Amino acid sequence: MDDSVKRRRRIAIAALGGLAAGAFAFGVALGDGTPAEESAASKLTLPQLAGQRLVVGFEGTTPPAPVRRLVRQGRLAGVILFAGNLPSRASARRTVARLQGIPRPPGLRLPLLVMIDQEGGLVKRLDGAPTASARQMGARGAAFSREQGSRTAANLRGVGINVDLAPVLDIARPGSDTAATERGFGRDPAGVVATAIPFADGLRAGGVAATAKHFPGLGGARRNTDFSVQRIGLPRATLRDVDEAPFAAFAEAGGELVMLSSAIYPALSPRPAAFAPEIATGELRQRVGFEGVSITDALGSVAVADFGGPAKAGIAATRAGTDVLLFTDPRAGERALAALIAGLRSGRLRRAGFETSAGRVLRLRHILRGGPPADTD
Repeated sequence: MDDSVKRRRRIAIAALGGLAAGAFAFGVALGDGTPAEESAASKLTLPQLAGQRLVVGFEGTTPPAPVRRLVRQGRLAGVILFAGNLPSRASARRTVARLQGIPRPPGLRLPLLVMIDQEGGLVKRLDGAPTASARQMGARGAAFSREQGSRTAANLRGVGINVDLAPVLDIARPGSDTAATERGFGRDPAGVVATAIPFADGLRAGGVAATAKHFPGLGGARRNTDFSVQRIGLPRATLRDVDEAPFAAFAEAGGELVMLSSAIYPALSPRPAAFAPEIATGELRQRVGFEGVSITDALGSVAVADFGGPAKAGIAATRAGTDVLLFTDPRAGERALAALIAGLRSGRLRRAGFETSAGRVLRLRHILRGGPPADTD
């Protein structure tokens, strides 16, 4: 076994050990011997269960009334912030503090997930680290990438952000959108693993959850899926042996979140990845062995609109086994939430599956509780 594999396994063991310790402490706080996430999720109402599968964005620096209401009701797992929400560091800190200070129901007073796309290069929402693009990190090696991850964690934690929607683990094939935008760490799995995983390690060591994206890989996409439907015609063997390989390394290293692509992979399923049980459950969970939180790419993209809108997309993603729905528009998020609640109440959606996903989300929120204090009254 080479040193890099040994190192990743040590990291995975340490991460899982910390996870177990945190879950134990959470279980004790709940006053029973049931695993923390199962105990907490089993006590949630149906609307709260559905809400733990929802993250939304909003405009401006003040959380709007609908977002505040969802948080107060325990019907929201977190938010995603963009540059328009963060005109300055002081403003960013105030915005996050307002969000985390909203009173929440018992059992849901853990920190909200506060997410940002802070990849480096062309994709940054907040000034400061990382100061290099993924391509530059890949070229400069593991130590530089890990340092960039550590500096990014400090940058984000400084304003209260606890989840980075990075690193991109897509293979930067020549001619791909990933390569053209310098969002990829390497042209082959070994290069991506050698430098992207250290970036994620640096984030994790600094108290920020890392998100590997976009499973099972966008290295075969010529255009950004935010703007066009992409069908990636790579053979199943290539997808598994090449494109999924960095995600397997991320899972082994204790990675917290994986973002599913909205592209279509005909070799695996006729549906977009986030809506395909063959991918969201079969490939990611059963084959790769990922045990953390899975999340959709933004469900306001052209690819998702083509699929049928927020409610239909939300139902499809949850049935596929994707844990969290990501909406940049809170109104679209509320439509999806209403559809999930209605599905649970009618029995068309199973509570057991929602408890599993909500359990993963609550476990992550517990791990991140070292962030800005949540309301505890």
